Amino acid sequence: MTRIDITKTTPDVYKALNAASLKSREAWEAAGLTEEEVELAKVRVSQINGCVACLGVHVPALRKAGMDQRVIDVLPAWRDAGSPFTAKQRAILELAETLTKLDRPEAREAVIAAALEHFTPEQVSALEWSIILIGAYNRVSISSGHQLPRA
Repeated sequence: MTRIDITKTTPDVYKALNAASLKSREAWEAAGLTEEEVELAKVRVSQINGCVACLGVHVPALRKAGMDQRVIDVLPAWRDAGSPFTAKQRAILELAETLTKLDRPEAREAVIAAALEHFTPEQVSALEWSIILIGAYNRVSISSGHQLPRA
């Protein structure tokens, strides 16, 4: 399979994506989100998109941020997992899914309204930026053929 590593072929665009990611981090930190909350969203988006490289980075980061491995293990089946996921975490996961799959536009307003029950508008905005950007990184890594990072 022939792939072009677009991060190396057009590095200035990749640098701009990294700069946007740093600004996104500043936004979620300023809004008072935790690393665990943001990493949870990033892992779920990366699972949906099937990005091995991003999962290799963000699953360990989620674990380091404090999420129990047993909870991470059942993340793909979070809707059926019940109590391991708090209402706030479920709101994050719903937001991550609705902004990644894009196949249920009618659900977006309800998902955002539910998120606003747990988070401020600034926090929801920061989560949305994190979700959008990890989706972009997923596509960059998948199209470039990036593999599982070394431990």
